[in-house]
Amino acid sequence: MDNYRLLQTSVTTAFKALCRPVVTGTDKVPDHGPVIIASNHLSFLDSVILSVMMPRRVKFIAKAEYLTTPGVKGHVMRELFKMIDVIPVERGQQGDSVAALAPALEHLEQGNIFGIYPEGTRSRDGYLYRGRNGVAYLAYMTGAPVVPVGLVGTQRLQPPGSTVIRPARFELHVGQPIEVPKAGPRHNGRMRKELTEQVMDAIAELSGQPRKDTYNQSPSAEKDSGRG
Repeated sequence: MDNYRLLQTSVTTAFKALCRPVVTGTDKVPDHGPVIIASNHLSFLDSVILSVMMPRRVKFIAKAEYLTTPGVKGHVMRELFKMIDVIPVERGQQGDSVAALAPALEHLEQGNIFGIYPEGTRSRDGYLYRGRNGVAYLAYMTGAPVVPVGLVGTQRLQPPGSTVIRPARFELHVGQPIEVPKAGPRHNGRMRKELTEQVMDAIAELSGQPRKDTYNQSPSAEKDSGRG
């Protein structure tokens, strides 16, 4: 067993023992070819949970500051991200731009799984926000099916602003893959918008979250906008 699988088994066992999670639908994840895992986002630990609970290895984009934060919080972040595949990006580079999504596109074109949070950042009030169109861009460019995921209760494991991880029950529900034709650069904005809405509808059904028809912003982005 390689190091990743050993780690995956160990962490999954710990989650099951301490948190008693309810996990459904992981058998719906295609066992080969490129796949996009599109999930709601409630906790810093969501990427770890998705990584160890999925039947195939998942890569994510993560802010580079997660790997360079000093102190106890930084140490916890670095240790957690050792468990999963991450593509570090500098603050301000995340988003729907082609440049920001280029590493994800390359990863999918190699037949792998990429995980994405269409909301862009964690929901701190429990609402499901509007999805950004990056998930649809990746799907149309590669023909990868989009597998919607609904997480429930993961915010209780590590509330925003906390460095302490607490055992708490959570749920992970995987929906039916949304098949997407490979259109490449021939797809357009209307197609991306419609597919993104379809993905968010599926996530909402799985997570049971109330909706907000606005885009979510991280606290740092809100501070920056308030300086203008």
